[in-house]
Amino acid sequence: MTRSQYITRIVKPAVFLALLAPFLFMGYEAATGGLSANPIEDVLHRSGLWGLRILILSLAITPLKILFGWNVLMRFRRMVGLFAFFYLVLHFFIYVGLDRFFSLGDILEDITLRPFITVGFVSLLMLVPLAVTSTKKMIKRLGSKRWQRLHRLVYPAAIGGVVHYLWAVKLDAREPTIYAVLLGILLTLRLKRVSGRK
Repeated sequence: MTRSQYITRIVKPAVFLALLAPFLFMGYEAATGGLSANPIEDVLHRSGLWGLRILILSLAITPLKILFGWNVLMRFRRMVGLFAFFYLVLHFFIYVGLDRFFSLGDILEDITLRPFITVGFVSLLMLVPLAVTSTKKMIKRLGSKRWQRLHRLVYPAAIGGVVHYLWAVKLDAREPTIYAVLLGILLTLRLKRVSGRK
């Protein structure tokens, strides 16, 4: 088995299962009564948290490649990014369906009057065109430069995701602060890379 075949047949499925594991575990706990006393809030929080974690992981792939020469990581970037989108869409639909029972009035009121929900909703919207244009066909259709410019939306979307989490936390802000620091480091590396090209 060649290295490329090993990555395709062994490593990629393993990464896929690792990224899917939080969803499967949530489903298992929901089915067996293992969630907290407030199960809706529990799955809402977990889905959003995993979406943010995986989104930040996707942003770390290129810096890790540049710093350590781990070129193989680029083969997983699209998968990681789409899983982040999956968890964030799940987070949104848990909010819409289970938390707000599809009440359009309540949802619109939240989006317009509660800043942390406004930021989270706008951030999710920014990720939609990125998920839609993630295929090789779309890269060819848009052209590499236009595709790259469009996919820079991931940076403000990630910032919005961290702000959403930070504003949603009522007491202990340590975890969202950690994500804010990690994202700040990644954005600094990105800016250094851009300035280095000039």
